[in-house]
Amino acid sequence: MASARKRYVAGALALALPLALAACGGDSSGGGGGSDGDTLTVWHYENDDSAMGQAWAKAIEIFEDEHPDVTVTVENQTFEQIQKNAKIFLTGDDVPDVMEYNKGNATAGQLASQGLITPLTEEADSRGWADTLPDSIQTTAMYDEQGLMGSGDWYGVPNYGEFVGVYYNQDMLDAQGIAQPTTFDEFEAALATFKAAGITPLAEAGAEYPLGQLWYELVLHYGDRDLIDDYQLFADDVDFRNEAFTQATEKLDEWIKAGYIASDSAALTAEDMGVSFINGTYPIMVSGSWWFGRLVEEIPFTWTQALFPDNTMHPGSSGNLWVVPENAANKDLAYDFIDITLRPEVQEILGQKGGLPVAGDSSSITDAKTKEMTENFESILDEDGLAFYPDWPVPGYYDVIVSELQSLVNQSKTPSQVLDGLSTAYQDGKTDLLEG
Repeated sequence: MASARKRYVAGALALALPLALAACGGDSSGGGGGSDGDTLTVWHYENDDSAMGQAWAKAIEIFEDEHPDVTVTVENQTFEQIQKNAKIFLTGDDVPDVMEYNKGNATAGQLASQGLITPLTEEADSRGWADTLPDSIQTTAMYDEQGLMGSGDWYGVPNYGEFVGVYYNQDMLDAQGIAQPTTFDEFEAALATFKAAGITPLAEAGAEYPLGQLWYELVLHYGDRDLIDDYQLFADDVDFRNEAFTQATEKLDEWIKAGYIASDSAALTAEDMGVSFINGTYPIMVSGSWWFGRLVEEIPFTWTQALFPDNTMHPGSSGNLWVVPENAANKDLAYDFIDITLRPEVQEILGQKGGLPVAGDSSSITDAKTKEMTENFESILDEDGLAFYPDWPVPGYYDVIVSELQSLVNQSKTPSQVLDGLSTAYQDGKTDLLEG
């Protein structure tokens, strides 16, 4: 029994991937393991100490108990190399049975359209995944024949979530006599109060994703679900001169001119932003739930977390997906493992560790901060309020958003010119996707 349940944990993808690539000729001695149903090979890129790492360790433990004759091989990979090389190694036979992969048109959607990952619709129906996961979470699991997210077959299964909210340095708010904002007007008033006191209020980073997410929060403030469905899912054409995009871009420009965002933030990274908030340089940071665990460990002051005020929709999505390569040797075992990750005992670990379970219950969470964040996420799900991320619709759009908003911070472009740049890249990318 003990030897049958032995687990092998491989090194990083830097070691595992060259072996996988070299084996594309069809050697089945590694990667996907033997085809006799005695091995399950799992690839993921979460740290063992993270909420996901701990939850998935529990899922593997349960799997081993229920499959005593199966050897589980866990290989810890890296996000970047799987992202860059998935289309190469998945064409071979030496593949994992189940692996973690990024969601969206340009990632899981491309693998789905190229036939490199397995349709999971029958399993989703028979195992009740479609009943377990909220609609906005399911959106990231489904892709059509062109690889566009939101319809068609299931190709992946998420079991945790993420969202963007607002982190506040409560000590700095108290020092200025500011109550935590609950409305957009109060939020703007807080920004003005800090600036009048000689404090730049917003921790930001223009060289990476954070500034784009702040801009998108503003788009969501002025927009509605129809706009997001048009923008993200191509339900209809998008006019970047409409009220939401125009008001959001002009509002961000207004905040930049008012000094609410530091003039050097165009060159700063997400890490720079996070460290500056942790160090108490800035009182407010608009960013994702992925910062939560680090803030708990490193912040020396009193802080709080809330949703962006007055928004009914928020940047966020499911977490990464479990996908099953089309050439996987042991698909039935993979389906069993995925199903286990949605069980209450696994979801509870995600919840207790701040991992935002998609099928969990915040009432069982004991830590007050973790419970508050999870309840915020649940409130988003209850309102079908996940609006995904601004760079998702078309490949390469991330770099466009970063560049255009850096120009806004540097005041080298007007809001109108920024909207022109965003619109052109979006429309060109959409055309390429639909016609490709």
